[in-house]
Amino acid sequence: MIKEQLPSFTDTDLKRWFGAMNNLKVMVVGDVMIDAYYWGKVDRISPEAPVPVVHITEKENRLGGAANVALNVMSLEATPIICSVIGNDDKADLFAGLLEKRGFSDAGIVRSDERFTTTKTRVISDGQHLLRVDEESTNALTSAEEEALISRCKVLMKTEKVDVLIFEDYNKGVLTEKVIQELITEAKANNIPVTVDPKKENFNAYTGVTLFKPNFKELVEGVKADLDKNDNLGLEEAVNQMESVLKNDISLVTLSERGVLVKSGNDLTLLPAHPRKILDVSGAGDTVISVASLLLALKASPEAIAALANMAGGLVCEKVGVIPIDKSILRQEAGKWSS
Repeated sequence: MIKEQLPSFTDTDLKRWFGAMNNLKVMVVGDVMIDAYYWGKVDRISPEAPVPVVHITEKENRLGGAANVALNVMSLEATPIICSVIGNDDKADLFAGLLEKRGFSDAGIVRSDERFTTTKTRVISDGQHLLRVDEESTNALTSAEEEALISRCKVLMKTEKVDVLIFEDYNKGVLTEKVIQELITEAKANNIPVTVDPKKENFNAYTGVTLFKPNFKELVEGVKADLDKNDNLGLEEAVNQMESVLKNDISLVTLSERGVLVKSGNDLTLLPAHPRKILDVSGAGDTVISVASLLLALKASPEAIAALANMAGGLVCEKVGVIPIDKSILRQEAGKWSS
């Protein structure tokens, strides 16, 4: 049965967790991308077609996808190690430049002549999202690409003494069953906890991980259930069904305005969402998995992991755009609930 409770932790716990985050090394494996933004103004309709003409006034390129998880990890003052496969194109050079600008290592990045570097270009005018153009490869990695990525990750796990492994899946083809299963096995052999932010396609491939974090839509699609978000019995059954396949230790299901459901063993707890002025949900899942993974590595309780991760996700939703969590703001917010 699901029990509902408010978050509860001591100020001593918070000091220890937030201080110890600085010492953690976090491997992030998944689909990286460039988030490109064109901002401009519209003052006329094109004579060529009934579409607006945007006069571009500003451009910006940002790290996206699994790389945004790494940005959240870095914002929490831990050390991220990004591992992925990108193209061998001009956008790959741009991606490498963004990594360097942020101070990230490219030791875990494999380039391939057979792929595009995923780029999502958004055109925005007066706060209105007018258009998005995607350049990407969504086909699964080739055997050679798989071997190159797996080999790179295995070496880095040992040489960097990784504390936690995050799989960040955007269904772009990097996380194949072979990549997933071999890296889970390697992580277990090195006593590294594994967390997952899944998508539908590989939902059941992540067997034996430590923490699995679907949102409500991903949970429903993953177990092929038809249920309402407010149906506690249905949620419990869906999570049990998911765990019967995945054999994971902790399930963390984000339920947007309802909060977050966490299950560990036979304990199911629903922690309600805090009232927020939601401006943009983009990137919230990246923030949730980042905070949850660090706290898992620090052996926080499942309820504390869920509460702080959900709190962080809510905070970034109060900002426009994909913005990593601010550690000091999260610490301040968490302090309101400490004893």
